[in-house]
Amino acid sequence: MYKNITNFLQGTVCVHVESPYPERVMNFCSARGIPFWDLAWGSAAELTFKTTRQDWRRLRQNAEHLNARLTRQRETGVPHFLSRFRRRYALLAGLALCVLLLFGGSFFVWDFDITGNSTVSDEQILRALEKYGIGIGTPGLSIDQEDLRNHVLLDLPDVSWMAVNVRGCTAHVQVVERVRSPKIVERRSAANVVAARDGLVMKVEALDGQAQVLPGTTVTKGQLLISGVVDSATSGYRLLHGMGSVWARTWYELSVQVPLQIEKKTAAAKKTTGAALNFGKNRVKIYTKGSMMDSGCDKIIQSDQLTLPGGCALPVTLVRETAVQYVTQTVQRSRAEAEAEGEALLQDYLRSRLSDGGSVTNTRFASARQGDALLCTVTAECYEQIGRQILLPEE
Repeated sequence: MYKNITNFLQGTVCVHVESPYPERVMNFCSARGIPFWDLAWGSAAELTFKTTRQDWRRLRQNAEHLNARLTRQRETGVPHFLSRFRRRYALLAGLALCVLLLFGGSFFVWDFDITGNSTVSDEQILRALEKYGIGIGTPGLSIDQEDLRNHVLLDLPDVSWMAVNVRGCTAHVQVVERVRSPKIVERRSAANVVAARDGLVMKVEALDGQAQVLPGTTVTKGQLLISGVVDSATSGYRLLHGMGSVWARTWYELSVQVPLQIEKKTAAAKKTTGAALNFGKNRVKIYTKGSMMDSGCDKIIQSDQLTLPGGCALPVTLVRETAVQYVTQTVQRSRAEAEAEGEALLQDYLRSRLSDGGSVTNTRFASARQGDALLCTVTAECYEQIGRQILLPEE
């Protein structure tokens, strides 16, 4: 491996030898310490081998003395590559600048890889790091881990530990989230559990206090379900912090009007395409005109990060912006399409009305036309927890 790298840096020449005594060339190389490898005989009077660029010159100078005809078949390596830029000063300067940018860019942060977070979003972590001074283009060697934790963790109360390790151009952010202790219930204050809505009680779980209803009982909104006032043989009554859950069958009837005439986009009247290059936080526009953004326009942005053939990501992003101007017209849609939209809206709204852990057990959907709109109605039977805790006034 080391020899291959050395030969690549020095340059390699594949030599073709034609001579009545080609073995003299090999003996000459051995006597003068000229390295050669990949020897291949073509016939009794010719062979090929590889040697370095510098030793090829020595062989060519002694070709007449060896009574051999030496031909350079091909050449590889760094010297051969750079020789192609001879007298092409602009290309040579561009190559030197590219190598300088790649070498110098490796000391800066151009990408982030965040691991260990589940409740805290990547955006929150990146904003906290940016507030501290770590962002795109930050020198990777200037990050003080201890000082970073002392400042960034103040803006992230749900994170207990953080480390930023820079490898190449990527900052690997490791996060350990804080494990919150369960909420302590304040049981010194008296409370009742009442019904949040009408329903048919199916199950009562009284953790503290005295249940006031039994399974199979119909209750109305605001009715007492678990009482925090309990009879006492000594003082007449005791005040408790009523807690528990009451599961019941509930019913909902929801309606929504869905228009039958809608505005629909037609074929694009005008289309404008532009591009830009993002270097970190800096943008260089390739196009000269600004993007078109009127009220009747759609803007499509596509970003592609440039990478090297080996898969290494560069701190350059190609952004393509397409602005499409459209014309709308009023169209009549079918009743089935309006019913599908109305049912989806009602189902989403119904799920948002249910308490945590609640489920829909049965639904019935109906629709009726009212002018230019369709009235969609859903009747649903649900199973949910209807108990709601309220504190009793202090005496």
